[in-house]
Amino acid sequence: MKKTWILLIALFLGCGTRTKLHDYPISSVDVKNVELTDGFWLPIIKTVQEKTIQYAFDKCSTEGRMDNFLIAGGKLEGKTCGKMPFDDTDLYKIIEGASYSLISAPDPKLKAYIDSVIAIIKVGQEEDGYLTTWRTIDPHNPPAKWVNPGERWEHLGASHELYNSGHMFEAAAANYYATGDTVFLNIALKNADLLTEVFGPEKLQATPGHQIVETGLIKLYRISKEEKYLELAKYFLDQRGDSLSHDLYGAYSQDHLPVTEQDEVVGHAVRAVYMYAGMTDIAAIYGDTEYLKAVNALWENMVGKKMYLTGGIGARHSGESFGENYELPNLTAYNETCAAIGSIYWNQRLFQLTGNAKYIDVIERTLYNGMLAGLSLDGTHFFYPNPLEADGEYKFNQGSRTRQGWFDCSCCPTNIIRFIPSIPNLIYAVNEDSLYINLYVGSNARFSINHTDMRLEQTSGFPWNGNAEIKLDPAKEILMTLKLRIPGWVLDRTLPGNLYSYSSNSAMEFSILINGEPVDFVYNKGFAEITRTWKKGDRIELEFPMTIKRIIADTRVAEDHGKTAIDYGPIVYCAEEIDNPNFLELIIDGGTQFDIEHQDNLLNGVNVISAKNPNMTLIPYYAWSNRGEGKMKVWFGK
Repeated sequence: MKKTWILLIALFLGCGTRTKLHDYPISSVDVKNVELTDGFWLPIIKTVQEKTIQYAFDKCSTEGRMDNFLIAGGKLEGKTCGKMPFDDTDLYKIIEGASYSLISAPDPKLKAYIDSVIAIIKVGQEEDGYLTTWRTIDPHNPPAKWVNPGERWEHLGASHELYNSGHMFEAAAANYYATGDTVFLNIALKNADLLTEVFGPEKLQATPGHQIVETGLIKLYRISKEEKYLELAKYFLDQRGDSLSHDLYGAYSQDHLPVTEQDEVVGHAVRAVYMYAGMTDIAAIYGDTEYLKAVNALWENMVGKKMYLTGGIGARHSGESFGENYELPNLTAYNETCAAIGSIYWNQRLFQLTGNAKYIDVIERTLYNGMLAGLSLDGTHFFYPNPLEADGEYKFNQGSRTRQGWFDCSCCPTNIIRFIPSIPNLIYAVNEDSLYINLYVGSNARFSINHTDMRLEQTSGFPWNGNAEIKLDPAKEILMTLKLRIPGWVLDRTLPGNLYSYSSNSAMEFSILINGEPVDFVYNKGFAEITRTWKKGDRIELEFPMTIKRIIADTRVAEDHGKTAIDYGPIVYCAEEIDNPNFLELIIDGGTQFDIEHQDNLLNGVNVISAKNPNMTLIPYYAWSNRGEGKMKVWFGK
C-alpha cells in the first residue's frame, strides 16, 4: 500500500511539472460585438458581401473547384479540375469570409448556399479524414508541373496537403464561430485527428512547405481544448531547419534554420508571415521566450529594412519573396496582397501580446494602402502584386497591366474575401481593466470589462480627416483605463523604425477632450492612457490634425534615393497618368505647394491632393488603376 501511495504522489508531482498554458493577455472585441457604421469601411465591406463573395463562389463553380470534391468522393467522374494543388483552399477562404459576413449581415440565402458547399466538401473527404482532392482523384497526375506525384505526405515541400488543411481549419473555425454549426468543424477535426496520428515524434517527421496549418491547428485547439492540436502546431514549427528529420526546403520556405534562430525575414513572403503568426501564438500560449525573441528580431528586420511605404512586403516576383535588406524596387515590387493580409494577422497578434501601438501603426498603414489596393472599387477585379510604380507597359499582374477578374492561382482574391469582413475585429481590444481604441473607425461595440457590461459608439472622419468621437455607456460606473492610440503619423513617424521618415519635423499637436474639457493623460506604448471612473454618457472627442507630408526613404534604399513620397494621415498618395498629361515631368521639390480637396464623385469619394507648380494631381494609392491602364508612381524625383 505504501508503494502505491508513493507512486500516486510521484505521478501527481509529475503532472504538476507540465508546461502551464497561457494565452494573449489582450483580447480583441470580436466581430460579433462590433457593428460597423463607418463611412469608409462599411461600403467596402458591403461590396464584398453583396458582390465579391458570390462572384468568387461562381468562379469556383465554373472552374471546377467544387467538382473536385465530388470527383474525389465518387459522385462525379473526371480528372482533377484547375491548375493548382491548393485550389481546394479557394472554397475554404470564401466560406471563411462569407461566414464572417453572416455576422454583420444575416442572409438566409447565403447561409443555405454556404451549407450546400460544405456538404460538397464533405463528399471529398476520405474515410480516415484525409482531404486534398487532387491527390485523392489521381496522386500520380498532379495539377501543377512543379508538384511531384506520389502518395500521401511524400512531397510536402510542394504538395500543399498541409496548407490545404490549414485553410480548412481556419475556415471551419470561422464558420462554427459565426453560425454555431458543427458540420464543417467536424470535417476539420476529423482531418486534424488524422494529422496528429501521422505526424510527430516517433511518427512521420516532416513539416509543411507552405505554412498556415500551424495557426489553423491552434484555432481548433481553442475550440476543442484538445492540446494535441496545439502540440502538433508547435511540432511543425520546431521541425523547421532540422536536417535530421527531413530534407530541408531552404530559405524559400523558411526551412533553412530552426525558427528560434531566424532573425531575418527571407523567402516566400506569405509563407513567412503565416509562420511568424504561428510562432507568436506559440510564444503567447507557452510563454516561450525563445520564440518571442525570434519573432521580435524578425519583425524589426521586416519593418526596418524590408517593408514598403504602403505596408506591402515582398520585393521580388521571383519566388514571391523578400529581397535583401533595403532591396525595395518600385516598378518590379511584388507586394502580394496575401502577404499584406498575413502581415496584418501577425501584427495583430504582436499587439495582443504586448499592448504596443506600433503594431497597430503597421496594421493601419497596410489596411488603407497595401491591402486595400488589391481590390477594385467594383469588388470584382484584383491585384495579385501591388507595385509602387507602373510604366504602362510592364504586365506585372500575372500577365496584365491592371486588375484582373480572376487568376489560375486565385489565392489573393479569396484571401481578400476572408479578411475584409473580419476588419471590425481590429478596432477595439480589452484586458482586465483597460479598453484599447486601436483604430478610428465608425462603429458601435459592446463588451465586458472589470465585470461590467459596456457599450460604446464611435464616429470618425478617418481617413479623410482626423476627428473622432467616442461615447461610453457602461452598465454602471466603472474604474478603468481608456487607452487611445495616437497614430504614428501624428507623432512624426510614418512607420515604426527608421526606414521612412518625414522630410521635416512634422509632429502635430492633437487634442483629447472629455465632456468638452481637456484632460491629462499618460503616454505609454503609443497610447494616451486615461484612468478614471467612467459613467454613462461620458464623451471623448479626439482631433488628430492631418496635413500633407513629404516622406523620404533611408538612403540605403537605392530606388528611392533623392525622391519624395506624399501621405495625408494614414493614406499614401500616387500620381496616375490619367490625371497628369505631364506625367513624365512630375517632380516634387521645395517649391511645390499642395492643396487638398474632397471630391465626392471621384473614385467613390476621395481626398485629392493637387499642386500648380508643377501642375499635379494625386489620388490615394489604393484607388489607382480603377480607370483603365496607365502609368503610376508613388515616389517622385526633385
